[in-house]
Formats: sequence, C-alpha cells, structure tokens
Amino acid sequence: MQLQVARIGKPHGIRGEVTVQVLTDAPSERFVAGTEFVVEPASAGPLTIRSARWNKDILLLGFEEIADRNAAEAIRGAKLFIETEELDDEDDDEGWYEHELVGLEARVGSRVVGKVAALTTMPVQDLLTVKTEEGKEILVPFVDEIVPEVNIEDGFILITPPAGLFEINDDTAEESKDGAGDDA
Repeated sequence: MQLQVARIGKPHGIRGEVTVQVLTDAPSERFVAGTEFVVEPASAGPLTIRSARWNKDILLLGFEEIADRNAAEAIRGAKLFIETEELDDEDDDEGWYEHELVGLEARVGSRVVGKVAALTTMPVQDLLTVKTEEGKEILVPFVDEIVPEVNIEDGFILITPPAGLFEINDDTAEESKDGAGDDA
C-alpha cells in the first residue's frame, strides 16, 4: 500500500524547484536526496529528489527529472507517495494514516452521523472531514477530547462533539434563523 507524504505546489525559481505541502511527521527522513516517489498522476513520475531545503516554513524540493520552471509548473498539484513497507511499525500507537481512517463510520454515541472522508494535517492540530448522509462535510478537530476512540478493527470512530459542531455548516439552520427578518 502507498502512503501520501506530500503534494507539489507552485514552482520556485527557474531551476525546477517546487514548493510542497508536507503530509508526513518526519520530513527530514522522507525528503532526502536520492529518494524516489511514486507520483499521482503516473504521467508525472516517478520523481527522484535531487535537493531538499527549507525556505522559512516552506519545503522546497528539486527533482532529477525536473530541469526548469516550465517542467516544475507541469507537475503542480501532483501527489507524492512512498510504499508503506518502508515504514517502521514502532510508531503505530502514536497515530493513524489517512488511508486507515477514510471510510470509517463516524458515530456520536451509538448513532452513525457519517463517514470519514479525509484527514487534513495542520500545524496545530489535524482535522477529520466527516461526510454526512446528506452530503455535507463537517470538519472535526482530531483531538482526544472530541475523538476519544478510533476503532480500525470494527470500522468506526467515536465523536463527542461540542455543541453546534454538526450545525455550524448547516445552511438550513441559518436560513431558519435568518428567515424571521426577511419580510421587512
């Protein structure tokens, strides 16, 4: 199985470097010269790291296959993957990968409220995207207080949402609140 570790952003400079959105907790281990990535779309890869450096808080990568800015622009938006066989099993108790969480039922108590659609890694805390049966996407902070249980074996996560979490993105709730003053 493959694990996404980055998404390629905009070109940087004229020598083919690109910015990347880092999606791994260990960038210093994943982004070293000589590392080869499987790329999605496949037509953009594989890509082998030529150089990796930080510019403030942004990781810049140069690839052996990308020589100039035009080639760098052509791979913008591509996703970089590694094979999960390369991963250590020591970190299993520390967290979950997106591919383990996507598709799990999201439950509040015993009631199913949707399914996990994505995991977004953020600097302060991660966010789960839960897609409800009505098709709405709710962002849920992925912290122990709000998501106290992740049960991969039984296929669910337990959510203890703060008041209003599932209503905050609900347009129908807003319309009913705002509807009273529309006659004026």
